[in-house]
Amino acid sequence: MSILINSETRVICQGITGKAGGFHTTLCREYGTQIVAGVTPGKSGQLFDKNIPVYDTVADAVRNHGANATMIFVPPFFAGDAIEEAAESGIRLIVCITEGIPQKDMVKARATVLSCGATLIGPNCPGIISPGKCKIGIMPGYIHKQGGIGVISRSGTLTYEAVWQLTSLGLGQSTCVGMGGDPIHGVGFIDLLEMFEKDDETKGIVLIGEIGGSDEENAAEWISKNSTKPVVAFIAGRSAPQGRRMGHAGAIISGSSGTAADKINALKAANVTVVDDPSDMGKAMYTVIKNGAAK
Repeated sequence: MSILINSETRVICQGITGKAGGFHTTLCREYGTQIVAGVTPGKSGQLFDKNIPVYDTVADAVRNHGANATMIFVPPFFAGDAIEEAAESGIRLIVCITEGIPQKDMVKARATVLSCGATLIGPNCPGIISPGKCKIGIMPGYIHKQGGIGVISRSGTLTYEAVWQLTSLGLGQSTCVGMGGDPIHGVGFIDLLEMFEKDDETKGIVLIGEIGGSDEENAAEWISKNSTKPVVAFIAGRSAPQGRRMGHAGAIISGSSGTAADKINALKAANVTVVDDPSDMGKAMYTVIKNGAAK
């Protein structure tokens, strides 16, 4: 099994005729993802890569091809509308790669997604992959291996690092989700932890967080009460100064909240194995799985 996507997922790309959208559509298709159509307003009737039809609207792509997922490569000031259009057209999984979307646009877009019962990953994220089944986004497919470790991360780069370590140690992944680091985003740690908890294929979880907000502390509380699967975590930003944004828009310590220490302490209290060095994520999970550790 996997979460959110599988080999039957039918994907469109909003912004397929742009440079980034076209490039990553090609890579996703080469990986084996079912890319059924693309959407760029004003480009209806064109074909991308000779046989992928392009439409003016998401509704047309859904109606003609049964699309149920989308990846969005639309410029920041139009991306909020693109998210809303996808949700209102019946797309169930929306993966928004675009970064720099105005927060007021994301407030409105997120509300629309929730009201339509859709699931949003991102924005400002690398996407999602279930190895050997489906890739939606910009993750490098070749580093992944099918298996039983779920990966959840606010950092794209650290997602790749964790996956490479796991694969090198012979630990495949069930699904890997790069949530993105914006303050206003779609699915969070708890949403994904719940999905992995219900997934029989997933035997362990790597959770990668960073400074800012309280998502990791909330996740720790959920883990302590609900998780039956071992969790290994790393928190980035231990040396970050207060009040300075580090990398992601949501990675900022404000007042006395959002520090790495707070997050680490909360996770350790929930019996999560927290590593001090990102190069130890794979080794820690390997040890946990080898020893058969469980909560």
